[in-house]
Amino acid sequence: MTFEGIYAIVDRAVHDRPMELLDAVLSGGVRLVQYRAKAGVDRALVRELTARARAVGAKLIVNDDLEAALEADGWHAGQEDLLGHDVSSIRRRLGTRIFGVSCPTAAEALLAQAAGADYAGVGPFAVTSSKDDAGPAIGIEGVRAVVRAVSLPVVAIGGINAANLPSVAASGAAMAAVISAIALQPDPGQAARELVEQWRSLRGDRVAGSP
Repeated sequence: MTFEGIYAIVDRAVHDRPMELLDAVLSGGVRLVQYRAKAGVDRALVRELTARARAVGAKLIVNDDLEAALEADGWHAGQEDLLGHDVSSIRRRLGTRIFGVSCPTAAEALLAQAAGADYAGVGPFAVTSSKDDAGPAIGIEGVRAVVRAVSLPVVAIGGINAANLPSVAASGAAMAAVISAIALQPDPGQAARELVEQWRSLRGDRVAGSP
């Protein structure tokens, strides 16, 4: 699959109606969505979210919980999730599912690439309130350093909104992961649509929402 465009994160801590938010981002043209529930993942809900995403040709990735991710279209892991694991065996277990890894540095991105990851999540791009332990913002140069180091698609994340989306595109990132700039807006579907269209205009004739 091709990774390009807006990558929406449906975070249970930010928006307490995940199905409603998923429907909104899908209606806005987003085609890669991550479900994040740090307090615990409901497997039945994951199956419902995945079915809803697949119905429109989108992919649903689960954050942190590998077992739940096996019932979806992929898994996104933080560095802490990989500790104590044989990453190559995780790649085999996921099969054709998407395997994304948070990689704060180019060195970690290179390790993820060697382990068979499909993309590297890099950030925080800007100051963010959506993740308490996100660390200091790395900005355009921090993302660009990872883009230059690996052949993996890079997904920029953290504090991304319409105002700084041009800088994200200029960094060379393949995708921009968005949480609050969609989930906390009065009309999340419209917010998603505007970001998808903005990315399309920034990146020329590439298809914005569709991975």
